[in-house]
Order: sequence, then structure tokens, then C-alpha cells
Amino acid sequence: MSQVVDLYSEPHVPLIAIVGRPNVGKSALFNRLTRTRAALVEDLPGTTRDRNYGELDWNGRRLRAVDTGGLLGEEPEEIGLLVQDAVKRAIEEADILLFVVDGVDGPTEPDYEIAAMLRRIAQPLIVVANKGDVKQASERLDEFYALGFGTARFVSAIHGNGVADLLDEICEVVAETPIEERKEERKINIAIVGRPNVGKSSLVNAILGEQRTIVSSIPGTTRDAIDTYFVFEGHEMVLVDTAGIRRRGRVERGVERHSVQRADRAIERADVVFLLIDQGELLTAQDTHIAGYVQKNARGLILVVNKWDLAEERSERHNVVRQVDHRYRFVPWAPVMLTSTVTSEGVRDLLELAVHVAAVREHRIPTAELNRVIRKAVTSHSPPTMRHKRLKVLYATQAEVAPPTFVLFVNDTSLVHFSYRRYLENQLREAFELDGTGIRMIFRNRSEDRVEVSV
Repeated sequence: MSQVVDLYSEPHVPLIAIVGRPNVGKSALFNRLTRTRAALVEDLPGTTRDRNYGELDWNGRRLRAVDTGGLLGEEPEEIGLLVQDAVKRAIEEADILLFVVDGVDGPTEPDYEIAAMLRRIAQPLIVVANKGDVKQASERLDEFYALGFGTARFVSAIHGNGVADLLDEICEVVAETPIEERKEERKINIAIVGRPNVGKSSLVNAILGEQRTIVSSIPGTTRDAIDTYFVFEGHEMVLVDTAGIRRRGRVERGVERHSVQRADRAIERADVVFLLIDQGELLTAQDTHIAGYVQKNARGLILVVNKWDLAEERSERHNVVRQVDHRYRFVPWAPVMLTSTVTSEGVRDLLELAVHVAAVREHRIPTAELNRVIRKAVTSHSPPTMRHKRLKVLYATQAEVAPPTFVLFVNDTSLVHFSYRRYLENQLREAFELDGTGIRMIFRNRSEDRVEVSV
């Protein structure tokens, strides 16, 4: 159906796996190496669970890094085993390992257990003592020898101390891959959102055909917003699995709050949003709240009724779609898809629809054609009179794509009633087939400066 592609796999780009026990600063080091804030950093053990991949360039060398969950943490048994399996997969893929330990605490019993596991690994390994400084390095140097991997490199992931020297050493160990010119393709960003435990991570794995993200029956398993690059029928895509979004009043402080914020940001940078709805619980206020947030940001939206394989009356497809359409009538342009991550039913159709919606968002309408449709709409249904004045639509232009943004110059913006705005939007959608995506309509007074039209 689709293939998972490392966009820089030709030629091979060395992969750095960051491993260690919980709360030693692995995610902070990942963010420092990739110069991003892609990994969720919280002063709580077990914050990271899924593998998180990123890229970096260093002195003309291209590298990749993968952040992993903490080994030997105090997670529930089911999640702990899944985290360990994800770490093992990252180690198998890696060209070099960074074994991160706490430079202040020194080696701990879990560190020695992890070291015993890693000694069976063939890949090169560097011990990285994080949260350290020069004084602590001299005091604790002998202690880290006991792990069995030679001298530890002291760094501060937060402040960047020692990281440049660490990267120099990594480049000496791994094979050289020069940075080459490559054409930057427009990628389709897809955010998968929804309430906890509706199958978001399972959908990611069904799309990719592998266990890329941790799947558990325990709600809240996913915490980070995990980006995965892949290709579907020649289209480069970025798939973002997010944490489950609960009602605002039930979101706990700390990790969950930051996870929800990252899910919100994933929506804001997405081209298309898959809103997953559990077929056993179709109509919830929280799902409509999320859809409203997508609409506010004018993203593409597909309503995905998941776990369809568990439906008791599978012949009731039309009835289910009708119920969802009625509940989400404030986004009548959002299509409804029924999927099963267990049987992969509907998954390919879902991706094909995402490609279509992304193309709709990029469509530019000729100004003359746009004004012809607006004039016809106004002639067919005149604006209502307000305060003895009638709205006049003088001119329209498309200012932006992705999302489609239309600017309408009128005699008085205070005369624009929301119902007439909605009428004009419906006319535009019908005329230009703007299905699947939110659009923006901006009304300006005739006396205001005209907006600059993007080319």
C-alpha cells in the first residue's frame, strides 16, 4: 500500500540512537543535536515512549538521530515491554549508540544493567554523561570507566557544553555521507488526532505497515507528537501521531498538558487532519470540540470512524455516515471515512482522500472566474437590508492557497451577516469543488488598501 522511506537514505545516512534509563536527558540531547524542540522534555521519568527521528548537519556531514524511551523504567508492565521493544528496534537500525547517563548522580544500578545489555551490541558506543561540567568530569571519570566502555564524554544538553566535541567524535566513527543538493518536494502534513484510546497509533502502524509507534489499551500511551516521513503513490507525506486530547477540565498538569499543546500545534501545521472517532461512541462533545479547532485553523479535515471491524451492524454504513454528518453539520465539507486498523479496511482510501484534499487546498482560482461566481450568487440571492442599508460586494480576489483565502471588498463590512457569509462560502465550495478543507473569507471596506495577491 505504502512504503516507509527515509528521505535521505540514498546514500545511507548514519543513524545515532540515544539510549539510557529514564530522566537522564536523552530527549534534551536529541533536541540539542537536531536543533529543534521535536522531543517532549519534562522533568519526569518515562516522558518519552515512542521512537522520535530527526536529522542534523554537522561540518558538511549529514546525520540522523533517534530519541528512545527509558530502559528499566517504572512504567506499567504492558507499556514497559513495548518501550523496550521500541528501543531494541532503534538499536538494530543504528550505526552508533549514545549511552546517556547522569553526570551528577554517577553510574547507578540500572545503568550497570543497561551496560550489560549493550555490551552484547556490535555497534560503536559512546558513554555520554549529561548534566555535567568540567569539575564533575574530573571527579567522576573513574566511576564511568566501570561501565565497561572507556572514557565518558561529559556534556550539558541544556546549555550545549561539550556537544560539538561529541559530534566531532561521532563523525570520526561513522562512515562519511556528504551533503548533496536535493530537490525539496512539497510534503503533505497529516495530523492524526482524537480522544485517548481511539486507535491513533494503530492507524499510524497500519499505514506504515510496521510497529513504528507503541500501541496499548492503556489510554494516554502516546505523549509526543511523532513525525514519520513516508511515500504513498509518489507523494511525500509527514504523518504526525499525537497524544489523545481530553476535555480541557480533565487535562492533568505536567506531561499531559504539554502533550495536548503539542497535539494542538500539530493541527496548526497540518495540511490534512484525520479526526479519529470510535465507532462505539460516535457522538461526543470532545470530538466536535476538536473538529471546531480544526475548522478555526482552516485545515483539511477527514472524519475517520475507526474500529469499524467491531461494529455490530456493519450493514448500517449509510446510517453511521448520516449520524456523523448530522453531528458535524458545522463542517459539512468534511468527508466521512470508515476504517479498521486491524483489517486495514479503508486505510488506502483514506490516504487517497488525503492526497485529494491537499491538492484542493493548493488550487488557485482565476480572479475573473471568482468574480463571475460571486456576482451570480449575489444576483440569485441579494444580501438582506440592515439599518436601511444593503451590502454590496464590489470585488473579490484569492489572496492565498493552503488554506484557500478569499478577500471580498464591500461597501460596509458591518453589513456582512454570518448567514450571508456562509451562503457565499457555500456558493464558492459548490462552484470550485472545495471539499475537504476549511477556507478563509475576509471582508474589507472599499476604502481599505487592497491586499497583495500571492502568486
